[in-house]
Amino acid sequence: MSTNSYESPFCTRYASEEMQYIFSADKKFTTWRKLWVALARAEMKLGLPVTQEQVDELEANINNIDYAMAAEREKVVRHDVMSHVYTYGKCCPGAAGIIHLGATSCYVGDNTDVIIMRDALEVIRRKLINVIAQLSEFAMKYKDMPALAYTHLQPAQLTTVGKRATLWTNELLMDLTEIEHRISTLQLLGSKGTTGTQASFMELFEGDSDKVKRLEMMIAEEMGFDSVVPVSGQTYSRKADSMVLNALGGIAQSCSKFSNDMRILQSFKEMEEPFEKTQIGSSAMAYKRNPMRCERITSLARYLMIDTLNPAFTAGTQWFERTLDDSANKRVSVAEGFLACDAILNIMINVTSGLVVYPEIVRRRVMAELPFMATENIMMDAVKKGGNRQELHEKIRQYSMEAGKQVKEKGLDNDLCSRILADPMFMITKEEMDAILKPENFTGRSAQQVEEFVNDMVKPVLDANKDILGESYEMKN
Repeated sequence: MSTNSYESPFCTRYASEEMQYIFSADKKFTTWRKLWVALARAEMKLGLPVTQEQVDELEANINNIDYAMAAEREKVVRHDVMSHVYTYGKCCPGAAGIIHLGATSCYVGDNTDVIIMRDALEVIRRKLINVIAQLSEFAMKYKDMPALAYTHLQPAQLTTVGKRATLWTNELLMDLTEIEHRISTLQLLGSKGTTGTQASFMELFEGDSDKVKRLEMMIAEEMGFDSVVPVSGQTYSRKADSMVLNALGGIAQSCSKFSNDMRILQSFKEMEEPFEKTQIGSSAMAYKRNPMRCERITSLARYLMIDTLNPAFTAGTQWFERTLDDSANKRVSVAEGFLACDAILNIMINVTSGLVVYPEIVRRRVMAELPFMATENIMMDAVKKGGNRQELHEKIRQYSMEAGKQVKEKGLDNDLCSRILADPMFMITKEEMDAILKPENFTGRSAQQVEEFVNDMVKPVLDANKDILGESYEMKN
């Protein structure tokens, strides 16, 4: 690790080696060479003066990259693609004259960017499915456990711990749908030429339009795509980058919602993220158990959500057939957007694999608020016994206000039930009151909703992806 120059925290702290490799120089420049091989092979098959020996020579040297030579050449020509054409030619002297034949820089640059995004999206998809699997398992485990639900961050009615987990899971399922759509609709630029008209290839193939069209489909198939963009300028539309980053930003939104909910629940002492035996919560307060992993999710998600603006502005400011103000921004924003999303999902895998629930605290917090929620049931029970609904309602209103003061102003327990039991107007016994005050009676269809959601929505996804389940992630720091 260098100590005298800047290194991205994504590389040193957050993102996986797998994702870092996808955006590495090796991945980029070997993909350039694979594209040059695909171009040469297609041109040979379509009758241009390219030999099998030349294609074989290019293929044999895909990984033989002299980066020092490329860097020196770029200092002279001030052009990254041409410096790599030169370097490739030096190790493939027999094929040097046909490398990049008819192509422009975006042939390797843009097509590689699409290939890299596809490969990175597949990693994101895999990790996202693993998070969904773990959260859905958690939801089923706690589908019946009553818990306080909140609106406006104020106690409302009841839900269950598992039902709340389905809210997190459902948003991630929405994100998965979007990620899969992006993967399935990504298209290569193909071989479009300098302004997208394919004029150079029309020249090479002496005006044979069918061969020009077949050329780029042959290249696409070799690179694992079934289509190319129908029309373009020199580059593919930068809206493609924006759409992909928006999909990543959607994951950031969902994970941020989860992490913020978890941070609040940890403050309530109802739930906690995993806490290592030797982990230090605070340098000054030894008793603290800070939700540092969920805080990190929140922090990285904030970065990613804002990063989605970069490709949006880039897409909106491209002039005519192309302008180069996309390049510097694009190579930073797209790469780091993926690295951030990867880092977020790594932590999500870690956290959701070991969520801790404290049932007694959950129950205590429910019971502290349940009397207020049970007043409608208590009132209806009294009406059935002959009570006056309006008079009972006014009494409950008064008692609720008094009980609220006991809690808020005096710091005492909620004594609403005791007040109601002491009033003969309600005609209720302690046993009857206890029967009404069962939290399980106030969770509605929560448990059934969890079962239906997991069986109908999640299980088909997991069944179709059994081979990628079981991923784990150990926090490095």
